[in-house]
Amino acid sequence: MRITGTFIDEISHDIPHQNWGEEEWDRDFMSMSGIGIDTVILIRCGYRRWLTYPSSVLTEREGCYRPSLDLVRLFLDLAGRHGMTFYFGTYDSGRDWQEGAARREVDLNLRVIDEVWARYGEHPAFGGWYLSQECSRRTRPVVGLYARMGGHCKAVSGDLPVFISPWMDGIKSVSSRESAVQKTGGVTLAQHEREWDEIIEGISGSVDIVAFQDGHVDYHELPDFLAVNRSLADRHGLASWSNCESFDRDMPIKFLPIKFDKLLTKLEAARVVGVDKVITFEFSHFMSPHSSYLQARGLFNRYCEHFGIDSPSGA
Repeated sequence: MRITGTFIDEISHDIPHQNWGEEEWDRDFMSMSGIGIDTVILIRCGYRRWLTYPSSVLTEREGCYRPSLDLVRLFLDLAGRHGMTFYFGTYDSGRDWQEGAARREVDLNLRVIDEVWARYGEHPAFGGWYLSQECSRRTRPVVGLYARMGGHCKAVSGDLPVFISPWMDGIKSVSSRESAVQKTGGVTLAQHEREWDEIIEGISGSVDIVAFQDGHVDYHELPDFLAVNRSLADRHGLASWSNCESFDRDMPIKFLPIKFDKLLTKLEAARVVGVDKVITFEFSHFMSPHSSYLQARGLFNRYCEHFGIDSPSGA
C-alpha cells in the first residue's frame, strides 16, 4: 500500500518547527501530491498557548498568542490548489486532557469547533475533523469525550467525517522525554481487543474512522494488531486506516526519519490486512525532500524508487 494521507504538525512539543511560509508550504504540498497524497490532517489547531489560527475563543479563554500567519487558511487554500481534502485537528490544552479534566477540555473544544466552522466551513477543501486527544487504553473518560466532540463536529458540519488516531500500548509506548526506547511488557493482544471493542462501540455514530498509530508495538507483532484493529472497525461500522509512522522509535535520538525497510515492513503489514487507507505522521518532517532532516530526502527517494514514482515536481 502507498501512503495517501499525512498529518501536518505545526503545533508540536517534541519535534522542531521548520519555520516555513507560503512558498515553502506550497512546494511541500506539490511534493505530497506528486507521490499520491490526497488527504492532509492538521494534527492540532493549538497546543497550550500556541495557535495555528487567530482564535478569539482561545485567546480569551486560554490566553493564547496570536499567530503571525493563519495556517488553517493557508493549508485549506493549498489543499484546494493541489486537489486534497483537509481535516481540521481540535485544540489540546496540554493540561485538562492530561490531568483527567475531560469535561473542561470538551467544553472548550465545542466552542472552538463552532468558531472554526463559522470561519472556514465554506471552504471547498474542508472535508472533515480530527480529534487530537490521543489515548491507548480505557484509562480516561475517552468514550464520552470522543462521542460528544465527534457528535458536535458532525452536527455543525452536515455530517462531515470524524476520525481519531490512538496508539497501541506496546513495548515502545514510552514518553518522548525518556531516553529509553522500550518498556517492560505491553498490552496483550487480547487486552487491546477487549478494551477497544468497548471504546469503539461507544463512539460509533460520532466517529467514522479509526487510524491506529503503528509504531508502539514490535514489527513482528504488528500484523496481528492490525488485523484486530481492522476487525474491530468492521464490527462497529467504522473505516479502518493505519497511521504509518515515518519516524524511528528504535533510537534514543527522538525523533529521526525511519529506515526505509522498516517503513516498507509496516506498509506491507497494512496491505496484507487490507486497511482502507494509510496515512503517516508525518511527511513534512520525516519524508519530505525539503525537510530540515537530511535523512528525509533519502527516505523520499527510496519510496519513489520502490513504487516507480518519477521525482515529483517541487522536489
